[in-house]
Amino acid sequence: MNWEAVNAVAQLISSLGVIASLWYLAVQVHRSTRIAKLAAQDAAAAALRDVTRPFSEIPELGRIWRLGLEDLSALSDDEKARFFHVAFQFLKAMETIHFHFIHGVMEEEVWRGWWNLYRHYLASPGLEYYWNLRRDLFSTPFQEFIATLDRPANRMTVGNLLGQADVRAREG
Repeated sequence: MNWEAVNAVAQLISSLGVIASLWYLAVQVHRSTRIAKLAAQDAAAAALRDVTRPFSEIPELGRIWRLGLEDLSALSDDEKARFFHVAFQFLKAMETIHFHFIHGVMEEEVWRGWWNLYRHYLASPGLEYYWNLRRDLFSTPFQEFIATLDRPANRMTVGNLLGQADVRAREG
């Protein structure tokens, strides 16, 4: 065997090694990207859970949120202030979830559930009132998204899920 043949075989083996390395790297990048997406989706959901968890743990805050969504006039000034503070946190968490979706970090099927939640909650009188006052606190893409969001005719939020008459009867 001459040196040219040995060199050609060595180059072929080297090329195959480079191809195998690139394939392995592509597989690892794909796996890492998938893991990063799942982690980002979980973090976004956790952010909203962190905002809403106190509603079930602190009955008074849950009452303020539920009433504020449907009828701000039913709240005292201090309660309205708490509602607005929570509304800001709620909307910021929603903005983060939207950000993840538009930047391709959230899967379409996961996004659909969040999109439906947005439609219902942003159609509630209390949250819509807050949004109209403070939309400037949110990113332009999120503002544009909210502007195009259709509101459901039969919205379902914690404020009206049981029916407004049932909620008021228990409050009275």
